Amino acid sequence: MKKDKFLVLLQRFNSGETNSKEYKKLLNYYESFQTDAEWDESLGSKEELENRMLLRLQESLNAEEVKVISFKPFYSRTIFKITAAAAVVLLISIASLFKNETLKRDIPETLPAVAVQNISIGSDKATLTLEDGSVVALEKGKAYSKGNVSSNGEKLVYDAKNKSEKIANNILTIPRGGQFFVQLADSTKVWLNSESQLKYPVAFTDGQTRQVELIYGEAYFEVSPSTKHKGAKFNVKTQMQQVEVLGTEFNIKAYKDENTIYTTLVKGKVAIGNAKTKEFLMPNEQSVIRKDNTDILISKVDVDNVISWRKGLFVFKGMPLKEIAKVLSRWYDADIVFANPELGNVKFNGVLNKNQKLEEIVATIKNSNFINAYEIKDKTITIK
Repeated sequence: MKKDKFLVLLQRFNSGETNSKEYKKLLNYYESFQTDAEWDESLGSKEELENRMLLRLQESLNAEEVKVISFKPFYSRTIFKITAAAAVVLLISIASLFKNETLKRDIPETLPAVAVQNISIGSDKATLTLEDGSVVALEKGKAYSKGNVSSNGEKLVYDAKNKSEKIANNILTIPRGGQFFVQLADSTKVWLNSESQLKYPVAFTDGQTRQVELIYGEAYFEVSPSTKHKGAKFNVKTQMQQVEVLGTEFNIKAYKDENTIYTTLVKGKVAIGNAKTKEFLMPNEQSVIRKDNTDILISKVDVDNVISWRKGLFVFKGMPLKEIAKVLSRWYDADIVFANPELGNVKFNGVLNKNQKLEEIVATIKNSNFINAYEIKDKTITIK
């Protein structure tokens, strides 16, 4: 878009006259400039424009009554609505570490996007490993009940009033292409993302520390406060750290194939500790521990972006495609590879629905014009 056309659209936007089509063009123009150096200051403040555009977008989300795309989060029946307009304009863009033409120079323009139907959208599913080693498959439509635990196939609930005589441990494993919710015997709620594993006792002893272990993967914890359990603290152990809480909400991301463990605090206060040091997190802060370095680094983050997976969304903000590929591979149980390794460094900004087909998401990235084509064969997507 040329500058003069942008100025016309900007004037219409400021006066509240922008229609849906013009609004999308305006967002696309704004998002095509990813650094302050590239932004033309004669157009006004880039940050101020962004804030006003996002505010207008939020207003349109609240007021829009046209075609709605809805999905059911895996932890409840609540319907979260996203408008068709928002699905298009919610900051869908790509910024590259490399020039577009450099990446595409040797790739024929006519490469097709081959579509197949054997890559499924992720769903509620898990396996429950009992103390005796037996394994129970949990999935929609299959009910399960034994002792103080029951499942309707979409969630697993432990009843504190029906305690087992022996305190045993269970392991809940979420495969690629899965997600699941579990309510522990102390009423702590845990949402588990794809390719995750949680170990926990089937009951807790009053007054004693409640400890669980996130063996790997990602989990969101809503911890039952210690005041309801005779002051008993709640601890989450991972490979490189231990999180100590009194009653709070936080997210831990500790995948096996990643070199970093992220702990993000939403509410309350937690202590992050390892063999070397101990640090405290406040709301909207995130700790980072690298597996090759025991230092604990703390920074401010956008919590909503971090925990968007729990709400049924993918939020990618300046994320390289190679990192996005990991997220998508876990949810869709598919492999994503790059014909040109440099493409993995292309940065993408976007908010997408987890109930979209994988092909639709890849097509969105392709339509941003920083990849030339993709090919789907069996359960492997090749980005070209």
